[in-house]
Amino acid sequence: MSKPEKRLEELVEEYKKSGSDYAIDNPPRAVKIHVKRDLSEHRNVVEKEPRRIREDPLAFILNVGRYYQGTGWRGYKDYIGTKILYPGYTKRIRSMVMESKNVQDIIDQLATRQTKILTEQKKWKPNDKRIEKQRKALRKELEVVANAIIEKAISTLDSNRTLRFFAFIVNNLLVRLYHQGVHIRESEWVELKRVAIMAQEKKQSLIFLPSHKSHIDYLVVSYLMFRLGIQIPHIVAGDNLDMPILGKILKSSGAVFIRREWGNDELYKTILDEYISTVLAEGMNFECFVEGTRSRLGKLLQPKLGIVKIILDAFVNQRFEDCHIVPISLGYDKIIETSSYATELLGAPKAKESLWGILTNSSILQLKWGRVDVRVGKPYSLKNWIDEQIKMRGPMDLTDQHQKSILLKSLGYRVLADINAISVVMPSALVGTVILTLRGRGVGRSELIRRVDWLKKIIEDKGGQVSEFHEMSTGEIVDKTVVIHKELIGERKGKDIVEPTFYPIEAFELSYYRNQVIHLFVEEAIVCAALYSVIKKGGGKPLQRMKYEDLMDEISFLSSLLKLDMIYKPGGVEANTKRTIQWLADNNVIEVDQDNWIGLSDMERSCGRENYDFLCFMIWPFIESYWLAAISLFTLAPSSIAPNQDPIWVDSKLFANRTQSLGKTLYYQGDLSYLEAVNKETLGNAFTRYEEQNILLKRRHPGPKSWSEVAISRDYMPERQNGILIPRGHLWELVERIGRFRREGKNRRDNATVSTRVLRLADILGEDNAIPTANQKTAAKKVVAAEPLLSNNKSKM
Repeated sequence: MSKPEKRLEELVEEYKKSGSDYAIDNPPRAVKIHVKRDLSEHRNVVEKEPRRIREDPLAFILNVGRYYQGTGWRGYKDYIGTKILYPGYTKRIRSMVMESKNVQDIIDQLATRQTKILTEQKKWKPNDKRIEKQRKALRKELEVVANAIIEKAISTLDSNRTLRFFAFIVNNLLVRLYHQGVHIRESEWVELKRVAIMAQEKKQSLIFLPSHKSHIDYLVVSYLMFRLGIQIPHIVAGDNLDMPILGKILKSSGAVFIRREWGNDELYKTILDEYISTVLAEGMNFECFVEGTRSRLGKLLQPKLGIVKIILDAFVNQRFEDCHIVPISLGYDKIIETSSYATELLGAPKAKESLWGILTNSSILQLKWGRVDVRVGKPYSLKNWIDEQIKMRGPMDLTDQHQKSILLKSLGYRVLADINAISVVMPSALVGTVILTLRGRGVGRSELIRRVDWLKKIIEDKGGQVSEFHEMSTGEIVDKTVVIHKELIGERKGKDIVEPTFYPIEAFELSYYRNQVIHLFVEEAIVCAALYSVIKKGGGKPLQRMKYEDLMDEISFLSSLLKLDMIYKPGGVEANTKRTIQWLADNNVIEVDQDNWIGLSDMERSCGRENYDFLCFMIWPFIESYWLAAISLFTLAPSSIAPNQDPIWVDSKLFANRTQSLGKTLYYQGDLSYLEAVNKETLGNAFTRYEEQNILLKRRHPGPKSWSEVAISRDYMPERQNGILIPRGHLWELVERIGRFRREGKNRRDNATVSTRVLRLADILGEDNAIPTANQKTAAKKVVAAEPLLSNNKSKM
């Protein structure tokens, strides 16, 4: 038996054993119960960890001693992976990066380039001795800058004791904040350890790619690696977290602080590339968030692939032989940031980073926020995945940037699909989704329980995973969830109330949890929203149906419109639609007759459209955002529409802020159904989509503080009559087409009245948009100043 096989067998046996740390050290306090363990069962890895000193002083003090002395797994001495945590580790890595050929070459190039510019300015002759002297001086300056970049960025994994201290702090944070524990599926970790052992033998890295919901994500993943004996990863984090004290502790636990943007800074980019390549060449584990930032909406974001590109480039350049991609999904009953996310999405300035506040805020640590569920996807070889892509796509030249970008994008979406496939739907998502997808002001307890049971079953039937209830009834789960989210979900009860009734207090914040389910139903929701364009008109059953071809046209439009917000299953629109329609028909939501007419089934009509409405409610807020974004383009209309009228350019940030103001006004006046439709993240995606479709124009201005401005394209220029905006032209056609799928409301039935109200408000904001900002005035002056030079150059030609 080989060494890896023997070690794997040992770890499987280890998982099969049961017992408590405290039972071993202090026998009178506990009795061992030996049970046969199923490797697929869920396990709370912090189940036996003491939460507070006042609850069990002896156990808490014993636990402190174990972390201090490094007893058992807390010693973190026999982890799987390349050796780290030794004196001189940081010095060695720093030296490898600084002395690498790539870094030295870029320093030489920059020094030579800057010397050449200086030589031309000073008008030195080629053989002037001052040139070489200046080049050496500049090189030394660049070396100082390079060392400073390295010093700030790289993790300092020199001390096992420091890591144990941090693990103790994180352990106490997690067991106090998430009182129901941190849950894993053991079979997934056995498989991860198997791959980790094989990777260690070949000096290969594991690339952890978790979903990103909270600052707590950093802590949970590293804690689990520490707890379960896998080398902790080097974790990419924004340098905004590099705060006094905290930054130093995080770096000693694997944090790699990087700038959010580095633009054309060649030295910074080269150092970062070299550092990550070195980490991977040394077979050390690495972690980054493929979404790039925390999801403030609850669903996965589109991939941002800057760091993944560095990994792919390093592989293509043969800096390492292979690595193993490990998708990870993190689910929380409640996250700390939902309130700040909501206010931020509605336009409030971004709050200062709060991880240090979380670690030190005693009031937060008194809360009980349920549980955390962590799921690990099956690891796969990057090399094998690329080989499969080349086999499927045909020969690819990976030195070609365009072909490599196709591969990179495919990898990003593959990881997101993997995360969605393993993600666990938490009780908060079940309850929040049901409350937000029912008509009416609230829902009775019995109906809420019934619909949660239905949603749980339908998710599992679709292959999704629901958090384990651990023999608790659905009623108990609902009650616990309402307590955890008492500031989001209200309960009406009393002598004058026949049945306890639940209602959303903060629907926007609660939508964060509903959006955690949307990936399971996005295709079905789009089909139902497309069909709604005839159902909303009312009438008999024959009037509330569509031909397959017409429905397909509407589905294609919606799918294309929402492509930056939704992650679709692979296979293309037509194949997905056929599969989705079949699923809806099998579940008696719709029916398809022999002539390919599609409408609601009789069973769905008899139950009051509850399942059909559920699916529409999932997608309606996003449709509302795109409708609002289209309406806001009317604010870019010139005050008078004349032939060859130049568009009005508006500062992008001001335009976005004014769009949110318009949205809030429409919401409070009843012309917008959802306040969440005003969120800047979805609106931003809508504007990007309209830019891709050449409806919205955008020009960017570089500088110390880069900025941009937007305008409406000529083809979509709004029309005026007697100086008043009118609902006519290509832009209004877009607004009306999106509007066909919007949720019906008493304020929105008369389209002529809606258009009058909406366009009047757009005209008011348009007056503000016509006033140039300071940036625009400065840019205009530069253009005027450059005109004489351009004229002179033309005359010389």
